[in-house]
Amino acid sequence: MSEKVAKEPTSTEKDSDRFLISDLCDLVGTYMDQEQVKQVYDAYLFGAQAHEGQIRISGEPYIYHPIAVARILAEMHMDVKSIVASILHDVIEDTPATQKLIATEFGDDVAKLVDGVSKLTHLKFKNKIEEQAENIQKVLLAMSQDIRVIMIKLADRLHNMRTLDALRPDKRRRIAKETLEIYVPIANRLGIYTIRHELEDRVLKALYPIRYAVLENAVNKASGHRKEVIRKIDKALVSRLGQLGINAEVQSRKKHLFSLYMKMRDKNLPFDKVFDVYAMRVIVDSVDDCYRVLGAVHNLFKPIPGRFKDYIAIPKSNGYQSLHTALYGPHGIPLEVQIRTEEMDIFAESGIAAHWLYKSPDDSGMISAHARARDWLTGILEMQQTAGDSLEFLENVKVDLFHDEVYVYTPDGDIIKLPRNATPVDFAYSVHTDIGNTCVAAKLDHSFAPLNTPLYSGQTVEVITSPSARPNPAWLNYVVTAKARSNIRNFLKNMQADEAMSQGRRLLDRCLKGLGMRLDDVPQESIDKTLAEYGFDTIGDLLEDVGMGNRPPSLVVRRMVPERIPHGDSEETREMKSQAPLPIHGTEGMVVSYGKCCYPIPGDQIIGVLSKGQGMVIHREGCRNIDPLRSQPDKFVDVNWADDAEGDFSCLVRLDVSNKPGVLARTATVISDEGANIENVEVEDRDGLYTSLLYQITVHDRNHLATIMRRLRKLPHVMTIQRS
Repeated sequence: MSEKVAKEPTSTEKDSDRFLISDLCDLVGTYMDQEQVKQVYDAYLFGAQAHEGQIRISGEPYIYHPIAVARILAEMHMDVKSIVASILHDVIEDTPATQKLIATEFGDDVAKLVDGVSKLTHLKFKNKIEEQAENIQKVLLAMSQDIRVIMIKLADRLHNMRTLDALRPDKRRRIAKETLEIYVPIANRLGIYTIRHELEDRVLKALYPIRYAVLENAVNKASGHRKEVIRKIDKALVSRLGQLGINAEVQSRKKHLFSLYMKMRDKNLPFDKVFDVYAMRVIVDSVDDCYRVLGAVHNLFKPIPGRFKDYIAIPKSNGYQSLHTALYGPHGIPLEVQIRTEEMDIFAESGIAAHWLYKSPDDSGMISAHARARDWLTGILEMQQTAGDSLEFLENVKVDLFHDEVYVYTPDGDIIKLPRNATPVDFAYSVHTDIGNTCVAAKLDHSFAPLNTPLYSGQTVEVITSPSARPNPAWLNYVVTAKARSNIRNFLKNMQADEAMSQGRRLLDRCLKGLGMRLDDVPQESIDKTLAEYGFDTIGDLLEDVGMGNRPPSLVVRRMVPERIPHGDSEETREMKSQAPLPIHGTEGMVVSYGKCCYPIPGDQIIGVLSKGQGMVIHREGCRNIDPLRSQPDKFVDVNWADDAEGDFSCLVRLDVSNKPGVLARTATVISDEGANIENVEVEDRDGLYTSLLYQITVHDRNHLATIMRRLRKLPHVMTIQRS
C-alpha cells in the first residue's frame, strides 16, 4: 500500500506525467478483446469511486497509483483478471468496499487476488517487525494458491519505489530495506529480472543517494570510451559468426548500478578497476548454436579461466538458462558474454511472467519454469505449516531466498541443487524429510565426512540413516536451507511436546501418589473443571504445561482434588510432599536438563527445580545457585537417580600441575583411555612453576569419574586434583 494523506490535489500536478485510464485501455487493447478492455475500464470506475477523496503524499489523486500498477502488469501482457485486481488492489484495505462486493462485481477470482494482496489492517501488532512478518506471510500464502498475487504485489512495490521521494527519509529507508530483503529476492527467484534490476537500483538510490549519484555520474562519463570498445567487439563477433553461418543477434548491455556498486563493495574495487560495465549478449536460434557461438568467441578472444558457467545444462533454480563466459577483449579489457536462445532471453527478462507474455504450448522452457515456481511455492506452504509463528516463517523465507547454488549428485547420479555452504544434513532434507530426520552419517565422494561439512559442486553425497535416529538440535547451528531448518525445528518442537506431556504426567502422578491416587483415578468432571480454570482445551495441553515447568504440579493437584488435600503443616501434608522421589534415567530428553553450575552425574545427591519454559533442571543437592529459590518450595521436586540411569554426563575436573612440557598431553591421554570424552579444556597460568588445567569431560557416573581421578592423581607432575 502507498502512503496517503487526506488533502486536496495541488495546482502543481502535471497531467503530462501521469498514465491515464485511456492510456491503459489502449495498452491492454493491443492484446485483449474489447469485452476484456471494458472490464478494465469498469474496474477503474469502481476503484476511482472507492478511492474518491484519497490523496497520495505526492499530492496526486490516489487512483493514479492503481493505474500505474496495472500498467506495469499490462506491459507484461498479464491476463484481464490480474489487471482488474491490480486496479482494485487497495480498495479492501483503504475503503469501505468488501471482498464480497468485489466478488459480486468482478468475480471470485478477482476478489481472492485483491484479498491476497491486502494487508492485515484489522489486527493489532506488537511492533513493525511482527506486522511486516504477518503481512508478508499472508501474501506468500495467497501466492501459493495463485501466483498472480505476487505479480500484483511486485508491481505495486515497484511503483511505490518509483514514487519514494515523496516520503520522509526514515520511511524511504525502511521501505527500501524491506524491498531489498523480501521483494528483490522474490523477483529474482521468479526470474523477473526487469523488475528485480529496477527495484535494486531504486533501493540503492534510496539508501545511499550520494553514492548512487556519484556512481551514475562515473558510468555516464565512462560511457564514451567503453562504447567504442564494445562497437569493435560487436563488429568482430558479427563478422566471425557470419563466416560460420550462424544466425545471431548481438546486443550490448550496460550493467545496472546496483550490480556495479555490489561488485565494487564486495571486491573493494575503485570504479576505474571495474571493466565489465558493459557486456555482450548473443541470441541465437537453437541450443546447438549456443555452444557453437561459445567456441567461436573463445577462438576470437582469450577466455578468463574459471569464469565459464553453463546454465543451459544446469539451469538456475528460477529456470534461468544461458551460457556465461568472461574474455580478455581488446587492450586486455575483461568482457562478459552471455549466449542464449530467443526463448531463454524472453524468460531471462520476464521470468514466470513470460508464461503470460509469450504463451506457447510447445515451449517446454516456459512449462519447466512454471513448474519450478510451483515447486518453490509448495516449499513455502510446507515452511508455513512447520513454522512456529510469522517471524520464524519470514526468517525461513529469507534463508530460502538468499543463496548462491552448488550442484551435488546422489549415488544414482541425480543432480540436487543446494545453497552455498549447504551441508549433508541440508542434502538429506532436500531428498526427503524422513531421510533428514533419520540421518546419522554421510559420505562425500565415498568417504565418511562430518555432517557439518560444507558441500561443493560436483561431489557425490550419500546419506546413511537409522530408523531409531532423530534430529539433533546442534544441526540448527550449521544447516542453511529453510526446509532443513523448519523441519528440524518442527520435529524438535513436537518431540519436546511429547516429552513434556510424559514428564507432566509423571510429576502429577508423583504428587497424587501421596494421596493414594493416580491421574487416571481423578474424576473427569474434576479434570474438565481444572482445564477450564487454566484455559486449556485438552489434558495433553495441561500435561505439557506442567512438564515444561510453567505450572507447579502440586498446585495443579490442589485444583484437581481439593477435597483430598490435607490442611496445615500436618504429618499427612509432610507425608504427601515427601512421597516417592522421581527417578531420573538420563533419557528424559529436552524437558530435563542438568545445571551448568554444578554438573550433576549419577551417584550425586540431586534435587529437581522447575524452570519456566525449560522443564526440570537437575542440580546437586548443595548447589549454591538454588539457595535463593528455597523460599518457593513448589518449584522443587524430590528426585533421585534411577538404578538404570545411563548416558554421558558432563562434569568439571581441575588439576594443578607442574609447568612441564607434555603434561597436558599425558593428562588428556589418561582421560581418553578411560573412555571419557573431553568437551573443553582451559589452561590457567598460576605462576612460572604451576599451571591449572580445567577439563570439561563426559562420564557415566561417579564411579567412572573416581577411576579417572585416581589415574590422574598417580601421574608425575600432578599436584592436586578435584571436582569443580
